[in-house]
Amino acid sequence: MTLASETTDTLLDGADPSPLFTPFRLSGVELSNRFVMAPMTRRFSPGGVPGPDVAAYYGRRAAHLGLIVTEGTYIDHPSAGTSGRVPRIYGEDALTGWRRVVEAVHANGGKIFPQLWHVGLARQEGAEPRPDAPVLSPSGVAPDGTPVGRAATEADIAEIVASFARAAADAQRTGFDGVELHGAHGYLLDQFLWAVTNHRTDGYGGSLAARARLSVEVVSAVRAAVGPDFPIMFRFSQWKSSDFDARIAESPAELEALLTLLVEAGANGFHVSTRRYWLPAFDGDPRTLAGWTKRITGLPTIALGSVGVKAPFLGDQAAESPLSLAPLLELFDRGEFDLVGLGRAELSEPEWPTKIREGRLSEIRGYAKVHETELF
Repeated sequence: MTLASETTDTLLDGADPSPLFTPFRLSGVELSNRFVMAPMTRRFSPGGVPGPDVAAYYGRRAAHLGLIVTEGTYIDHPSAGTSGRVPRIYGEDALTGWRRVVEAVHANGGKIFPQLWHVGLARQEGAEPRPDAPVLSPSGVAPDGTPVGRAATEADIAEIVASFARAAADAQRTGFDGVELHGAHGYLLDQFLWAVTNHRTDGYGGSLAARARLSVEVVSAVRAAVGPDFPIMFRFSQWKSSDFDARIAESPAELEALLTLLVEAGANGFHVSTRRYWLPAFDGDPRTLAGWTKRITGLPTIALGSVGVKAPFLGDQAAESPLSLAPLLELFDRGEFDLVGLGRAELSEPEWPTKIREGRLSEIRGYAKVHETELF
């Protein structure tokens, strides 16, 4: 079976994509173009160890992208993960596997960051890789109020912060070009940011600044672990996998308060995850969430959300996205973001950016959801 092709004749729609193929300097890391491969969990790493197939998977994409951000990788905190097939970024066996991935990417002229991940409430009781570990979250409740696992103690939080820092230091030692912290989509850092899942009454709950405290401490600890020059990207979203309309910031002022704290802690840039990259972030202003992020911080900003595919990720498949890159280029020209995140488009077509640049639109292998063994 092959992946079903989406219509590609409207991808350019008369637009000139050349601005997206200009170099960019991301916190000292030289990128060949503006395209970034976004993290996509594949569960192709038995025992948490990325093998030669994973190195080949990332390596074949490296020549076409400015930056690769790996699938989420579990930090060494016992409660971080919920699958024995998702890669981890601790233990010499896994780090050796990642070293081969980095070498494959660098050999093809690419740059690569690992995404550091703690799933929080998404963990299943008794799941690998640590079946005996508890499910931890800010308040021990799911978004619908159902009790799940237990609330993290301050001692748990200190261990989680230290685990992120160790993971970043190991990533630096392994040869990665920077790191990304996963603070989006309703996973642990985002669960603390979101008032719906954070009911705490101590210093980690209540105000937006208090809810941001864990993320701020993680960024600060990672910065201390890797030194002043190693890039730290922070990925965030308003939406959650359980609630597409969720918000952690109700206004530009709240977003500015949050982002300012993260920048002061040491973040070098932001990966802004939306389901539709072109939509305004707040009522009364056409600026996107990436656009607000760029305006507030002035730091490197990645825009992500249904670029090059027909429908947004997760649900609502009838609400089609514009396959044309013209809206994307218009926003880029307005300075709303520096880099473009590619998810499913890049998953199915490793040469997607190059085929866009060369006008080989009819050769693009379009995305369709298939069994994971068919993804390459």
